[in-house]
Amino acid sequence: MKRLLLPLCVGFGLTLSTAPFADDSVIGYIKTSTDETAIIEAGNKSKAGLGSAVHVGDIIKTDANGSAGLTLKDNTVLSIGPNTELKIEAYQFLPEQDRLELNASLLSGTLHYISGVIAKLKPEAVRLNTPTGVIAVRGTRFLVKIAE
Repeated sequence: MKRLLLPLCVGFGLTLSTAPFADDSVIGYIKTSTDETAIIEAGNKSKAGLGSAVHVGDIIKTDANGSAGLTLKDNTVLSIGPNTELKIEAYQFLPEQDRLELNASLLSGTLHYISGVIAKLKPEAVRLNTPTGVIAVRGTRFLVKIAE
């Protein structure tokens, strides 16, 4: 019985760990958020909550008291603060095909970025656009604030 239980538990655990990313259009999920966080997808605004899916083209927006944390498929962590708008412009995570890209625009507010697999394998594939310039990743983390 014990011999059957271990493989069954391992198999079940692997199924659970990949289930959240079964939809190919989903690039990540909201892992933390306040009530003042929204996702704007194709012009439609919806409240962002724990577990909300993030797609390419989405804008994650917080108000004066808002904050949110996103984790992408490659384990990149994006944390945004109050009065922030972050748009995911492009994302590809297919390391076996060398198709790696993370391109986002911080339109306003603050962002704390922690590198995932994309930045470790191909740092030049990560870009953060701001109203006044572009940030290229050469390390594992950075913090940026757009002045009002």
